[in-house]
Amino acid sequence: MATAKDMQHFLKELTCVKYGNFIDGKWKEGSAGETYTVYNASNQTQALAEFPRSNKEDVEMAVSAANKAFKSWSQLPGPERGAILYKIADLLEANADELAFIVSAEQGKILKESIGEVLRAAKETRFSAGEAFRMEGQTLPAERGNVWNSTVREPIGVIAAIAPWNFPMVTPMRKIAPALAYGCTVVYKPATATPWTSARIMGLLAEAGVPDGVVNLVIGSGSEVGDCLVQHPAVKGISFTGSTALGIKINEMAARKLAKTQLELGGKNPAVVIDYDNVKEVANQIVEAACTCSGQRCTSISRVIVIKEKKAELLAALLKKIKQIRVGPSWEEEATIGPLVNQNHLKTVQKYIEIGKREGAALLYGGEILTGGKFESGAYMTPALFDNVHPSMQIAQEEIFGPVITVTEVETLEEALAVANNVDYGLAAVIFTRDLATAYKYVEKIDSGMVHINHGTASAAHLPFGGTKNSGTGAFSIGHSNLDFFTDLKTVYVGY
Repeated sequence: MATAKDMQHFLKELTCVKYGNFIDGKWKEGSAGETYTVYNASNQTQALAEFPRSNKEDVEMAVSAANKAFKSWSQLPGPERGAILYKIADLLEANADELAFIVSAEQGKILKESIGEVLRAAKETRFSAGEAFRMEGQTLPAERGNVWNSTVREPIGVIAAIAPWNFPMVTPMRKIAPALAYGCTVVYKPATATPWTSARIMGLLAEAGVPDGVVNLVIGSGSEVGDCLVQHPAVKGISFTGSTALGIKINEMAARKLAKTQLELGGKNPAVVIDYDNVKEVANQIVEAACTCSGQRCTSISRVIVIKEKKAELLAALLKKIKQIRVGPSWEEEATIGPLVNQNHLKTVQKYIEIGKREGAALLYGGEILTGGKFESGAYMTPALFDNVHPSMQIAQEEIFGPVITVTEVETLEEALAVANNVDYGLAAVIFTRDLATAYKYVEKIDSGMVHINHGTASAAHLPFGGTKNSGTGAFSIGHSNLDFFTDLKTVYVGY
């Protein structure tokens, strides 16, 4: 397993390399001839790699290549597609150290988290490989004696896969792997902040034997690349992970041409605390779920809703746990969280810290920008804990996407449910309780796509992942539910 010293050596020996787009199995410069540089999130004076600012012409080439490749890839037997995906999973694991270095460098998360992300991507890819064997239909009774009825599944065609910057390894593989399993081809647009991991993924896909044109990479902004890709008439499905506002825009554009969408959007995830055996364990689960990836994940716990008689004890445990967090560069052994992705995002999170203060919430700990020494060249801040947060406050309603926890006191489970549901989002929800009836009532009444009982918001590599309300629409990803997005249903009548 890679160490912090290994990563430091990797970065010291690194040379800034220029990448192009990956189209039809070849690296090609962007048509506009313009490029930009990605810098180390933990040390923004170090240039990592250079990438193209692509445009509509690049999108056209990529979609054309994917559309052409679809004709042969969709006809390849499922077991053969699955065999290639198994090779991809093996290659991800074999190259886990280097991939983790790249993820940590461009995104900023600590090395331990990046290694976990790469291994999770391999695990999800391996599950998707099995899905190539499970593209099932049904045989149904007929209403006439001389007719045989059945349904079959067929791949929908070219998929536009658009990923965010917070998980530059697992999110693209979460879209690409099931697309390939079900016989679709892909044009993939990574976030402009984290394209380096994606470039490395393309090399591994080619090494595993993915044919030319089946997966294409186009790097550029949402306005220059994303919009063109979503609106292209040959694109039959759009799998997007990102902000709710952008997801709604994409859904509107897709609706005009009746393209399918699979949208994983924002979250404002509650942890309701009713009772427990071990307050320390509850605090550990909450703080870890809130601060992993420096709070920059859609399933992060951001709201703690606690019964009045448990609040004092829980608050003390939360404070103790959050004070144990060590902020530092991604390669530092002692660091438990890294910087935010860049200075612009740090300013956004800091804006919410100030809003919380103005609204009258009590900032019990953290929220400070860290500067000087090892913090000088990155967007570092201490995690923040707010108490006395009213459910109507802006910091209790809006997704902050940073290491900020709010605490709200309630009297009853019914009030806790009302507070938990009183937001625009419904992605993940948590309850801590020793009572089975209480747990099941919460599962029944909470407006959320995923519910966790007595643990944080970690998901599994084979279970459907998605949300309700403004947290998403379309088929859930990760699990077998992907079948509903990447394939169309065809009904067959056979007379004899």
